[in-house]
Amino acid sequence: MVWYYIIVSFVIVLDQWSKWMVVKNMYLGETITIIENFFYLTSHRNRGAAWGILQGQMIFFYIVTLIVVGVIIYYMHQYGKKYRLAGVALSLLLAGAIGNFIDRLIRKEVVDFFDFIIFTYDYPIFNIADSSLVVGVILVIIASILDERKKKESTQT
Repeated sequence: MVWYYIIVSFVIVLDQWSKWMVVKNMYLGETITIIENFFYLTSHRNRGAAWGILQGQMIFFYIVTLIVVGVIIYYMHQYGKKYRLAGVALSLLLAGAIGNFIDRLIRKEVVDFFDFIIFTYDYPIFNIADSSLVVGVILVIIASILDERKKKESTQT
């Protein structure tokens, strides 16, 4: 279980450090080209959720995040010991939720900066906490599929 909290801590520190670097070294709206027509660092702020939905609904985000954090910790303790992939997935979800929660609590907005153009689509700007959430969700799906296969195989033998 300790390893899961080490993952959570590492991702939160990396997330907060990267956001601090953006806030301290870039002005709002500034863009730095990393790979022309593909990857940029853009100093952006978001007062909502993914794709900017629910702008300014901070009380809602505080309540939902606290509930989500509690549920994730519960499931980490329930399944983390038996299912490592699920434990890692939940760790990433927890880190992402806490990383953006810290921003909302301290800054009243989330600092975003990864800016990708995929083909001609300008993907919404995001951060490390968002990436952690996405990877966590993908790993939860994979862990669930693997667990279902395992259950299916054990009932067939």
